[in-house]
Amino acid sequence: MKCPYCGSEDTRVTDSRPVEESNSIRRRRQCDSCGKRFTTYEKIEMIPLVVIKKDHTRQQYDRSKIEAGVMRACYKRPIPVDDIKKMIDRVETDLFNKGTGEVKSSEIGEMVMEGLKGLDPVAYVRFASVYREFKDVGTFMDELKKIIN
Repeated sequence: MKCPYCGSEDTRVTDSRPVEESNSIRRRRQCDSCGKRFTTYEKIEMIPLVVIKKDHTRQQYDRSKIEAGVMRACYKRPIPVDDIKKMIDRVETDLFNKGTGEVKSSEIGEMVMEGLKGLDPVAYVRFASVYREFKDVGTFMDELKKIIN
């Protein structure tokens, strides 16, 4: 690792620990040439994931789209933000563990709905109503009956 201060390649790791919020490692380093310390983060490079949309177009996976949809569904609900992030992390981990490189948007939606079902039934119904494009009250009621049973 090159020192950001003097450019020397003679650096050593003085401390290393996992970062709890993500799948990365924090390393504290010290330059042998100038003696200055700096921090680096290592993250596993994931294979790019392509999402196949309903209209069969393909686009790069974007976590922020899942986060935005889930946050809208959880708006004004008593759900801790950490629980929401953990649920999204689980969905994302499952997506990347498939190892296929491509995933249908419908699969992502189903995985998110399953995660929301365990967090909060109201958030689940909100997300499902947008995701499944409920056309009328009857469709909405059918989904509610599934939750109640």
